[in-house]
Amino acid sequence: MSVSARRLTCVDTTLQDPLVGQVLDGRYRVEARIAVGGMATVYRAVDTRLDRVLALKVMHPTLATDATFVERFIREAKSVARLDHPNVVQVFDQGAEGAYVYLAMEYIAGCTLRDVLRERGALRPRAALDILEPVLAALGAAHRAGFVHRDMKPENVLIGDDGRVKVADFGLVRAVNTVTSTTGAVLGTVSYLAPEQIEHGTADPRVDVYACGVVLYEMLTGAKPHDGDSPAAVLYKHLHEDVPPPSAAVPEMAFELDELVAAATARNPEIRPHDAVALLARTREARAALSADQLDAVPPQ
Repeated sequence: MSVSARRLTCVDTTLQDPLVGQVLDGRYRVEARIAVGGMATVYRAVDTRLDRVLALKVMHPTLATDATFVERFIREAKSVARLDHPNVVQVFDQGAEGAYVYLAMEYIAGCTLRDVLRERGALRPRAALDILEPVLAALGAAHRAGFVHRDMKPENVLIGDDGRVKVADFGLVRAVNTVTSTTGAVLGTVSYLAPEQIEHGTADPRVDVYACGVVLYEMLTGAKPHDGDSPAAVLYKHLHEDVPPPSAAVPEMAFELDELVAAATARNPEIRPHDAVALLARTREARAALSADQLDAVPPQ
C-alpha cells in the first residue's frame, strides 16, 4: 500500500527507560521503548526462548497495584488472544514480574495511522479506504465474537512496512476508563467518542462504527471534525453537532464519501450501520461507485 512506502520512525528514544536492556520475567529482553500511553508503555523486545521479536505492553506500575484492574486486564487479554484475525494484533502471552504486569504481543514494524496523518495530512480516498477496510474487517470479527473495542482512533491502527493494517489495543479497552488524567490523552480520545458513550456511558458495536466514521473523516480531510479548547468543548460538539461532510473541507470530495461518513457518524445510533461488518459492506459499495479519478484525487495540503 502506497501510504506505507516510506518508513516513518516510531521508536521513542527521547528518555532513558529503566526497563530497556532488562530481561522481564526471565524471558523477554527489552530492547527499545516504542510508545507511552495513559495506561501502558510499549516496548520492542525479544523472546529469548523462541528467538523472535515482539511487542511488550507493560502496564504502568501505578495501575498494576489495583488488583481488580489487573484481573480484568488479564481476563480480557485471554479473551482477545482467542480472536484470530489477520488484521488484529495478536496476543501471545501475559504475565507479571514484581511491579510489572505485561502482555506479549505481535510486533508490527512500521508506524501508526496517527504518524501518517501527522506527517502527510489528508490522504487520497483510495489510500483512506485501503486503511479503513481492513480496520473494519478486524472490528467486524471482534463484533461477531462479542467484543467492542471502545477506543478506536488513529493511534490504534498500525500500518506495517509491508502494507499490512492491524488494529491494536483490544486487550486494554474493557479494562480501563476512556478518559485519562492528561489533557492531551483526553483530547486524543474524546474526538472519537460516540454521543451515547458520552451521555450514557454505553458501548455496543455502533460506538466503534462512529469512531471509524470520524477516523475516515480525518483521513479524507487531514483534520478532526470537531475541535475545541477543552475536552468538554469537544464532547459538547459530538453530542449536539453532526460531523460535517468531508466535502465541506475538500470541495471536490465525492458525494458517496460524504454519505459514508454521515451514515457512520449519525448521532442517533439506531440509524448507523449496526456493526463493522455492515459498515464494511457500505464502504465497499461506496468504493465501487467511485471512478479511478475520484479515488486518486489528490487532497489539498
